[in-house]
Amino acid sequence: MITVQQTTRTGTVPEDLAAPSPGGVRLWWLGQAGFAVRAGGLRLLIDPYLSDALEAKYRGREFSHARLMPPPLEPRQVRELDGFLCTHAHSDHMDPGTIGVVAACNPGCRFVAPRAERQTAIERGVPPDRFVGMNAGDTLTLGPDVELQAIAAAHEEFETNDAGEHRFLGYIVRAGGITLYHAGDCVPYPGQTEALVAAQVHVALLPVNGRGNGVSGNFTFDEAVALCRAAQIPVLLVHHFGMFAFNTVPVVELRRRAAGIETGTQVIVPEVGVRYEARRRP
Repeated sequence: MITVQQTTRTGTVPEDLAAPSPGGVRLWWLGQAGFAVRAGGLRLLIDPYLSDALEAKYRGREFSHARLMPPPLEPRQVRELDGFLCTHAHSDHMDPGTIGVVAACNPGCRFVAPRAERQTAIERGVPPDRFVGMNAGDTLTLGPDVELQAIAAAHEEFETNDAGEHRFLGYIVRAGGITLYHAGDCVPYPGQTEALVAAQVHVALLPVNGRGNGVSGNFTFDEAVALCRAAQIPVLLVHHFGMFAFNTVPVVELRRRAAGIETGTQVIVPEVGVRYEARRRP
């Protein structure tokens, strides 16, 4: 049995991330689709948006990208990082205000992103010699007990380059007997359930801001829960809310919906600054 437990707020995310790993997998939500992960002795970031780059880019335009929550850490605070994973090239997932600083402070860190977005990643600050490109179906060994698998993502639809490589990916991370699935930006698509059943995912990190508001969208809350049930995933952490006023779902509504699920799936509406631990239970 896999469970995810919330721990108390102790220290800061950088201090917690640097602490020895007790086994299992530790998670911290960083806002939007960003997560810090401590797994198999490695320190990873997935889609961290830790700057206000988008606020500056879209200032004065129709959709304000002013942050509704401050970042829980600054890019310069990230140290001893092993892997920096980007699911796609949207700036709140491949942040030009974060990547270069993290690269400079972490000379041993590898940067994983869709192979189709190599040039964009380099332009955003990824050192060319530390870029690791992946496409759907690829696997990568990150450490002795950590394996990464890329899976296709449909940000309403699949997008590929001229070589047929996917521009949007999700990542399956296997470490310490726990399998995580970060969907990136994604909606349900044919074959997704079957792929996740085969992967035997324990914890899904799914975006739940929905779609239909004039920008490319993601799962609704109901679709995320339905996918976890169909794919036999016991734990769901929702994300991609609370960052931009034009593209969010009220957290009160998410918590109400999560509390109404009595059986079948553990649904967690995460809080920034809180550590979550995924472990096997007898």
